[in-house]
Amino acid sequence: MTSPADLAVFLGRRRARWHAGVLLTVLLGGLYLVRRHWPVLEDGAWRLAGADRGWLLAGAAAAVGTWAASALAQQGAVVRRLPRRRLLAAQFAASAAGHLLPAGLGAGAVNLRFLMRCGLPAGRSVGALVVKATAGAAVRLALIAVLTPACPGLLRLPPLSPVTLTVAAGGLALLAVLPASPWWGRCRRALSAALTDIRALHVSPVRAVALWGGSLAFAALHCLVLIAVTRAVALPLPPLQVALLYLAASSAAALLPTPGGLGSLDAALALALTVSGAPTVAAASAVLGYRLLTVWVPLLPGLVVLGVLVRRKAL
Repeated sequence: MTSPADLAVFLGRRRARWHAGVLLTVLLGGLYLVRRHWPVLEDGAWRLAGADRGWLLAGAAAAVGTWAASALAQQGAVVRRLPRRRLLAAQFAASAAGHLLPAGLGAGAVNLRFLMRCGLPAGRSVGALVVKATAGAAVRLALIAVLTPACPGLLRLPPLSPVTLTVAAGGLALLAVLPASPWWGRCRRALSAALTDIRALHVSPVRAVALWGGSLAFAALHCLVLIAVTRAVALPLPPLQVALLYLAASSAAALLPTPGGLGSLDAALALALTVSGAPTVAAASAVLGYRLLTVWVPLLPGLVVLGVLVRRKAL
């Protein structure tokens, strides 16, 4: 007879293999696209090298602000007052860890350990992370709904290939089967618990403002990073359109569990920019610049901060 512990280990290994398989597939697809479009990426990199330094510095400042916004949202998701400096450092470290493991597992693990080290029970810590993630998703959808009327005709699907239509049909078939699956019930219970926690935190206006304000600032600052980069490389798209394209592309890329949206976000963002009329080289340059400011430059310092927090037993 299988014990509950053995069953949990087995399910954990199955999930890990599934994530690894999806990650490998997406990364191989990304490498294929890089090889196929290498001349465009090379030209984009040279264009980025000659970009306006003032706009790039503005984008870097907005990228730094995303960690403060994330810390504010995380504070709003819990009742206990968290140590500010360690909270900010944890968000910086979590952003680096999020680029190493798929589906946000790295960032979630860092924040979970931080909240538990601050004295929150495991259940409440997980609930706080779910509340923060739910608020972030709701804010993104709300921003898309607000910006779409201001940019009519911007969001449109590219021509769909037979392979894409087949995959979409398979996804719809999977959704039709899910309600009969036990996983669907677990997802519904998790969402119900998150909505209950969100309603409960609105008893405190300060917590509600911190959660929703931090979530809004986080999404807006990421939009500002991309807007600043597009200004730096002279990409001819208005700021509101760039913001809407980023929100739509990042929301679509979140459906693929790659580390930090590696490959999925890059492809979705480049496609969104080019379909909306941006030159291919300029779009590639903007995506490279956005990744440079939000991933590659802070990655090593973030890992160093992560190591310091672990050594000091803050995680």
